[in-house]
Amino acid sequence: MSPLRSVGGRLALALLAVVAGVLAIVYVIVVPSYRHSLENTELNGLAAAVERVIPAFPSDPSLQQQFASEAQPEVNARVIVFDLLGALPAPLVPVADSNLESDSSDVQNDRIALEAIRHSTLARGVITRNDQSYAEVAYPVGSSVVLLSASLHDQLQAVSVVRSRVFLAGALATGFAVLLAYAGASLFTRRIRLLEEAAERIAAGDFEEPVVDHGADELGQLARTFERMRLRLSTLDRARGEFIANASHELRTPLFSLGGFLELLDDPEMDDSTREEFLAQMREQVARLTKLATDLLDLSRLDAGRLAVARETIDLAELADELAAEFGPRAAAAGHSLETMDGTPIPAHGDAERVLQVGRVLVENALIHTPAGTNVRLSAETEGGRAMLTVADDGPGIPAEAHRRIFERFSRLDGARASGSGLGLAIARELAELMGGRVELDARAGWTRFVVVLTAAPGDST
Repeated sequence: MSPLRSVGGRLALALLAVVAGVLAIVYVIVVPSYRHSLENTELNGLAAAVERVIPAFPSDPSLQQQFASEAQPEVNARVIVFDLLGALPAPLVPVADSNLESDSSDVQNDRIALEAIRHSTLARGVITRNDQSYAEVAYPVGSSVVLLSASLHDQLQAVSVVRSRVFLAGALATGFAVLLAYAGASLFTRRIRLLEEAAERIAAGDFEEPVVDHGADELGQLARTFERMRLRLSTLDRARGEFIANASHELRTPLFSLGGFLELLDDPEMDDSTREEFLAQMREQVARLTKLATDLLDLSRLDAGRLAVARETIDLAELADELAAEFGPRAAAAGHSLETMDGTPIPAHGDAERVLQVGRVLVENALIHTPAGTNVRLSAETEGGRAMLTVADDGPGIPAEAHRRIFERFSRLDGARASGSGLGLAIARELAELMGGRVELDARAGWTRFVVVLTAAPGDST
């Protein structure tokens, strides 16, 4: 990459442009104003000087040269006396000049002298003769004009020195600014390159090396965002690997079972009772595959944001009764006691079908992961502005260290019966959050309670 196309090069060029702009502004403000100030100072001095010597101006033309020569040391300037040969626009002719070495042709028809005689008042200005600048003041006396002309060579030398110093300072400041900008930009771009390398590692699937930048600026914040992304992607990648392993196992086991049963069913000597037993087991494996496929489909819809939920008023007590009726026969067959508490209507905001889906996950987990004889209780109640559907059991409970990860995707407890993919509680939690609620886990007084918390609808009572 060209150095000028890099961030460091562009920052250096930007700072160079800023410094150059500042120096240009300084030059425009300082140098011309300094020159104008020096010129005005000289003109003011000449104006004061001409007013001092004018009273001594002789009326006798033969004494005008003597006047010019004597006035020169006093005014510290060249003194020239002009006479107007007739009415304007007749030429102004120098008749006396303190500069005896000159033939006065260089000042004939001097612009400042003409201006003074034309307006019959003091005139002043800066003119250029023979590539030299002069400050001039002219004062009319009758048909004559007294002109004081002082070279601005010394003043312009001072301006030239200031100009060269500004240029020198500008060059040094620009060079220093470029070096400093490039050095600072190099440090800055090094941090950017480190972030780029981290992004490349993450994109390549390497989540081991942390993204570290201790800066408190925007790059530091970006690095910390990258680090959070790395941790999240690392978790998702690990979860994906676990899911693939779990899903492969979940799919392989029923598929192998189905394949084995199909081979056994080909035996013509199999009796009807054995055949019926095999068919029942095959139906169980098909149901297991169907549940896994449904969980995966729901999970993909949740991730894509395509799982819609309704926002309506529902009765949690009525839904609890539905769940009890749906799972009652299954609970009895497994040796569990399934009961509901208090049929008082509990209105809440949510989606009835999705609440039933969450409730099925919770009730099914309670029936599968607890031993026979366990009591399972369904209840609905309100507390403040919350409406709650609770599924509780008095089984062996869930270890405290597993409470945090029990709702993570693909999470399964050690030693748990391999009856699912570990997606049920994760899906239940995300469905509850889509409805503006949550699923809580609480263990107290020998009971393990999963609580679906929704917003209570108006009109409910505590």
